[in-house]
Amino acid sequence: MNDIDLEQARFNMIEQQIRPWEVLDQRVLDIIAKTPRENFVPFSYRNLAFADVEIPLGRGQVMMSPKLEGRLLQVLALQPSDSVLEVGTGSGYLTACLAQLSDRVLSVDIFPEFVESARRKCKNHGINNVVLRSGDAAQGWGNGCYDAIAITGSVPVLPEHWRQQLNVGGRLFIIVGEPPIMEALLITRVGAQEWTQESLFDTELPPLLNAKKPQIFAF
Repeated sequence: MNDIDLEQARFNMIEQQIRPWEVLDQRVLDIIAKTPRENFVPFSYRNLAFADVEIPLGRGQVMMSPKLEGRLLQVLALQPSDSVLEVGTGSGYLTACLAQLSDRVLSVDIFPEFVESARRKCKNHGINNVVLRSGDAAQGWGNGCYDAIAITGSVPVLPEHWRQQLNVGGRLFIIVGEPPIMEALLITRVGAQEWTQESLFDTELPPLLNAKKPQIFAF
């Protein structure tokens, strides 16, 4: 695919997939337009970089569809001074977009090879405000608090620890449920012990590894 075809495919992705999915924030659209998604997908799937599909990354993981990435970026309403936690680095594409909309990003993935690949890609694209770590963040990560948290795998139930890691005014994007019923939620911390919850849309996403399962009561 030559440069002209790439730019046309990118334009079509934004205009035919992302914008119709109610992603209208121009800052978000600009970042998606300038961040070369084709450089973050596995090489064997490069021809699908702009398709309305989840792209396999290996290890049973996938890259979100472009429209879902766009909605996530929009609902987090990132500001240039924000600190962000991303749970599930994956391809590193969403990491790069988050970094360009905020002050700094800490991204964690359970698979070290994903972390190393994302580190190389971010460096190659001049994105220097990202810290990448390998580890299991399914039960939270450290004791820090963040202005925004993005969870890139679904969870059966909403865990308490991520709500607690939000600063007051902080936003959490998370997909909760099990197939066939999953719901994207925006959790906002509005006080020391007060949160609001907004249902955004129904969707499906592979589960976050080691996410807490619902309790089963025996009678």
